[in-house]
Amino acid sequence: MTRPNEEVEALLREYADLVAITGGDPFKARAYEKAARAIGGYHADVSKLDAKGLKEIPNVGASIADKVAEYLRTGHVSAVEEARASVPAGVRELTAIPTLGPKKAMALYEELRVSSVEELLDAVHEGRLRDLKGFGEKTEANILHGIALMQKAGGRILLNAAMDVAEQVVAELSEVAGCEGCAYAGSLRRMRETIGDIDVLVSAGRSAPFMEAFSNLPHTAEVIARGEKKTSVRTTKGLQVDLRVLPPDAWGAGLQYFTGSKAHNIRVREIAVRHGLKLSEYGLFEAKTDKKITSETEEEIYARLGLPWIPPTLREDRGEIAAGLRGELPELVGEDDIRGDLHTHTDLTDGLAPLEEMVAAAAGRGYAYYAVTDHAPNLYMQRMTDKKILAQRERVRALDGKHRRMRLLHGTELNIGPDGDLDWPDEFLAGFDLCVASVHSHFNQSREELTRRLVRACENPHVAIIGHPTTRQIGRRPGIDADFDEVFAACARTGTALEINSYPERLDLGDEEILRAKRYGVKFAVNTDAHSVVHLPYMRYGVGTAQRGWLTKDDVINTWPLQRLRRFLRPAVR
Repeated sequence: MTRPNEEVEALLREYADLVAITGGDPFKARAYEKAARAIGGYHADVSKLDAKGLKEIPNVGASIADKVAEYLRTGHVSAVEEARASVPAGVRELTAIPTLGPKKAMALYEELRVSSVEELLDAVHEGRLRDLKGFGEKTEANILHGIALMQKAGGRILLNAAMDVAEQVVAELSEVAGCEGCAYAGSLRRMRETIGDIDVLVSAGRSAPFMEAFSNLPHTAEVIARGEKKTSVRTTKGLQVDLRVLPPDAWGAGLQYFTGSKAHNIRVREIAVRHGLKLSEYGLFEAKTDKKITSETEEEIYARLGLPWIPPTLREDRGEIAAGLRGELPELVGEDDIRGDLHTHTDLTDGLAPLEEMVAAAAGRGYAYYAVTDHAPNLYMQRMTDKKILAQRERVRALDGKHRRMRLLHGTELNIGPDGDLDWPDEFLAGFDLCVASVHSHFNQSREELTRRLVRACENPHVAIIGHPTTRQIGRRPGIDADFDEVFAACARTGTALEINSYPERLDLGDEEILRAKRYGVKFAVNTDAHSVVHLPYMRYGVGTAQRGWLTKDDVINTWPLQRLRRFLRPAVR
């Protein structure tokens, strides 16, 4: 299920955290973080690499390569085990709180003997944190917000991790003899940003072969329950997957029912009742006689109720029923509509692949255009210079149109400073084909400061897109507290697009913010923020999020032909 690269990435991230918690060399912790990212995004399977191959991965030196080899050979790393033993389990539990760093977690343990979330909540409510150096009322508020985020997430996992599991289960069960249909349903089919349990449906006359095959899949760690119609397993990664086998003539009804959402299904059933009908996972029936009317396809069920087929990404009871009854459902943007990616990185800054590899991979996806937007110099760890970015521009121009005639745009991701200032003066920015501007630091400014900062960036005529606007990282960092209605209004006024960042840890803007921004007439760009070729397929998650925000092709600038896109990016010039 999980790529070995991802397992190694998680291990090295944990080791970096342990080094930080114990007060180790911050450069060492940073080195392991960078190596973790590099391995997670590396195109080749690390389990198939020898020592030389491991050291060819960016940011992986001899010491880290040795630890990776040890893990792949034995399943553990002695240095990590020793570090785990030196850190109280409670401190590691505290570091799971998104807003609490490792040093503060260790201070809480050493000074107050706090070693659990419950003990930390008690300490906050009793006011005991305020006597600690480096803590105060704002720290308390951040901690409480972080705990709320963690509790809200619960056992939910990111969309891409759930999708990987679900697609492999569907592929394997589809090969079982007698399978007439197989699909995932639930919140995954609706493309929610996090997933609890995975629901998989099979259409078949006999359930036994599928329950047997499902229970014995290689990634199954435990069979929680097994029956004739439903079996639940827990994977080796702790994720629950539920399988239901439906009669072929009930496929449509079952798919509609188990896709949800619960609120959407209640609305649909209410319409059925008004028509003298009743709807269940087995079909649509006459209420008085129990005569089945239809059940084989979702389209037939919705049509019998006077509705068009409603895309799963809209089924959240946010007006889709009323819009369907009025014939006003939007024609949602699809992944096939995307003509290019407007926010990507290379190994010139913090990307993992060279320019040529990223360009070739993008062309392989059939894009008409593709933008390279490496970080600007105000993110000092990126070590960008004028000379480096201009040299890259020459390389981009040389590659323009060389891969399947795909056009290349040379851009940059600017850092929006604390006062809303940008990395380069206007005359230098004028040389780029597009500029993405993003907040990367000073997340705890006041609401007024953060709002002014974003609005000022929008007002710069060279800024075409605001990248990952809220800066959130799902389950790890909350979004900034800016007045986004004011920001959305500024984007509409200045003709600045808002990014829907497809990276699964971000999905930023989220669907609810997209719905709000759309009311202001804002345009959007669905981008991957890819730092590796393996990140480019993340586009599907950004598109799913855009669909949940009711966006059409016209709302998304990177579905437009290049000539129209250029006019949007540089209105004063083109």
